[in-house]
Amino acid sequence: MTNILAIRHAAQTMSREAMYDVVRAPVITEKATALSERNQVVFRVAIDATKPQIKAAVEGLFGVKVLGVNTLVQKGKTKRFRGRPGVRSDVKKAFVQLAEGQSIDLSARLA
Repeated sequence: MTNILAIRHAAQTMSREAMYDVVRAPVITEKATALSERNQVVFRVAIDATKPQIKAAVEGLFGVKVLGVNTLVQKGKTKRFRGRPGVRSDVKKAFVQLAEGQSIDLSARLA
């Protein structure tokens, strides 16, 4: 139990640089924009990021209240490049549920 509290405390006292290391980029897809109607935002995050770290980073960077975080690891596909097999890197995505009335305008951040 104390380990969980230590992780949460460490996540809440992250520096701004560490927050940018956790949250890498927003995911702009048709599915992600459809989720915005349900107060959810999708981000690419560091492969070793925990849910408390992701929550603290999103709240710190965007000034919103996060209700929950769901994550998934998308395994890298095997592809061929010039006849030689290779593997794309694994990608971790975070589906962040925002509080009612909260929103993150990703289109303004991209411009």
